[in-house]
Amino acid sequence: MRTPLVLVCGQGDADGVAGTLINSPGTAVVGHEFDGHVVRRWVSILRHGELSTSEVALELTKGCVSCTVRNDLLVLLRRIHRRDDVQRIVVQLAPWMEPEPVCFAINHVRVRVGFGYPDGPASRDVEIRAVVACVDADRWLTQALGAAELDDGRTIAQVVVGQAEFADAVVLTEPERATLAVLKRLAPRSRITVGTRNLERALRHLDLHARRGADADPHEPLLAGQPPLTPEGEVALVEFSAHRPFHPLRLHSAIDSLLDGVVRARGRLWLASQPNNVVWIESAGGGLRVANAGTWLAAMTTSDLTYADRERQAMAAAHWDHDHGDRHVSMTILVCGAQPGEIVDTLQKALVTDEEFSRPEQWSGYDDPFGDWHEDPCDSAPESLDEISVQGAHESDDK
Repeated sequence: MRTPLVLVCGQGDADGVAGTLINSPGTAVVGHEFDGHVVRRWVSILRHGELSTSEVALELTKGCVSCTVRNDLLVLLRRIHRRDDVQRIVVQLAPWMEPEPVCFAINHVRVRVGFGYPDGPASRDVEIRAVVACVDADRWLTQALGAAELDDGRTIAQVVVGQAEFADAVVLTEPERATLAVLKRLAPRSRITVGTRNLERALRHLDLHARRGADADPHEPLLAGQPPLTPEGEVALVEFSAHRPFHPLRLHSAIDSLLDGVVRARGRLWLASQPNNVVWIESAGGGLRVANAGTWLAAMTTSDLTYADRERQAMAAAHWDHDHGDRHVSMTILVCGAQPGEIVDTLQKALVTDEEFSRPEQWSGYDDPFGDWHEDPCDSAPESLDEISVQGAHESDDK
């Protein structure tokens, strides 16, 4: 049987969470620390009422701290699994480490441990039971709405929002009302506790559909977990959908509306200039990422459709269009301060007009700032929606 694994992340009371979990018999807590020179790995376990801790200094892998920690952790998990005195493993991640790529590595990255261990991912021996995000209520919401960057180019908002969104349980330092309202909508499948008193109980009663480290799928429901759809103060979930594509230049200009007073925007886009590609958009605070999320079913070959997810195909069949198949726009925007009506209006204006929609043969000629994918801030100054509308109309007339 695989050993249960819990990952702890975030800038809140991670030490308190780890300290609570280690009190359960047979729980080993693993962590890595970097002092600027050396990565040190420590393993703690409670034996006969006394805490036993071992520590090892690690050689940097290619001068990369993240690579060193990842490679060591994957091998270590497989080794700890074989210890008779360990019934559960808790990994305490560094404060700015994101749990999603760590879970992906545990589930999929093959490692070679040595004699007696078959090659394969750490998931051969451990099973991710939960991801716990530790949230500092005094600063989390400010961080989630900001645009400040870390030294490695990631924004603070992308990290703190991603940690909470991916978690199966969230531990708050205090019951801050606005933060709670955001978290209930950002991570509706998570068990949210204030302090660590009820943490073990929360882990025993996770949501039936909790992620438990599973890979994110851009084609899964955007509102999975039934978040509250009614506004709470300045906090609200905005849904936007359309069965016509975005004009790429007008969308590029409209993106600014997703970066002010917005905690998280995410969804699947249909760009007129990219008829075959599902475009994924994801913002956190002032940071934005646009990426390729695969191919629309309508653009797949018969062979490709054989391997397409059956649930995705069933959902697409319910809204299939004779001319455009399953192509659509579907977004959710979690606002905290922004005006929902203004966001919807701005996105609506970024769609192709009726005249443009009737001329699909011209879409491939539209200038596309998303051609090489996109991260904000962008070097090119966006034009206004009105200017782009006029330009788009002139282009259509000329062609």
